[in-house]
Amino acid sequence: MIDYSAAQAVAAIVRTGSFEKAARQLSVTPSAISQRVRQLEERLGAVLIERGNPCVATEKGAWLCRHIELVGMLESDLLERLPGLGDPLSAPLTLDIAVNADSLGTWFMPAAAAFAERSNALLRIAVDDQDHTADWLRRGHVVAAVTSLSKPVAGCKVSPLGRLRYHATASPAFMARHFPDGVTAEALARAPALTFNQKDGLQRDWARQTLGATDAGPTHWLPSTQGFVDAALLGMGWGLNPTKLVAGHLATGRLVELVPGASLDVTLYWQVSRLVSGQFPELSRAVLDAARQALA
Repeated sequence: MIDYSAAQAVAAIVRTGSFEKAARQLSVTPSAISQRVRQLEERLGAVLIERGNPCVATEKGAWLCRHIELVGMLESDLLERLPGLGDPLSAPLTLDIAVNADSLGTWFMPAAAAFAERSNALLRIAVDDQDHTADWLRRGHVVAAVTSLSKPVAGCKVSPLGRLRYHATASPAFMARHFPDGVTAEALARAPALTFNQKDGLQRDWARQTLGATDAGPTHWLPSTQGFVDAALLGMGWGLNPTKLVAGHLATGRLVELVPGASLDVTLYWQVSRLVSGQFPELSRAVLDAARQALA
């Protein structure tokens, strides 16, 4: 049988970031929390918590935390239907979601806010590339994700969201300096680009689609959606930016498209655990409504 008092201790430590805060939340002493975790780790023969500031879950610890959250969802649903079984949960449920940075920086926050108005559940949002957020679902680290994967992850429902449109932009000064004779594959291979991180392939995809370019060229590494826009405005490099963030700058001429009209569309999908979809239909409703208004 699962030792739920110990499992809840692990989940509380990960949720709060420390043994002391978890102890206060569970109304026990820090030594009791520590003992529960130590005994469970010894029983499993695995470390569940990486001690630090903050404390975080190991891969096995994350699976245990996800199980506790799912149990909490089931208990919450059951208590609503059969309130005589016990008291409501003392702490609100937290739903883990993975979202790509550009969605978070453009259209997803209104969805999160709309859900927060309709539900007592809390959100813990992780950021990753849209081509990799589905991996968070497969590993059991999240219960829902905005992803470029159209094939349903096991146990999940998938809904199309629409297309997030990107424009390859740079400042007029950057264009004059690096593309005096026009934007060609050869010139692009010498001009510094802006890249979010190692997983970001948008600049490469645009260059291949538009110019047939195979050389990625030099790049600045900049893990910030708004930072991409700021860096482009300051002439640091060229990069792919969502329409919503650069439409005003394109209209005023502060930014220009490298190749006018050569946009890049990324099709996005909402994948959500069937349990969460049934327990919190308002989450998917909020996400789909926001996407419908913002995406092509």
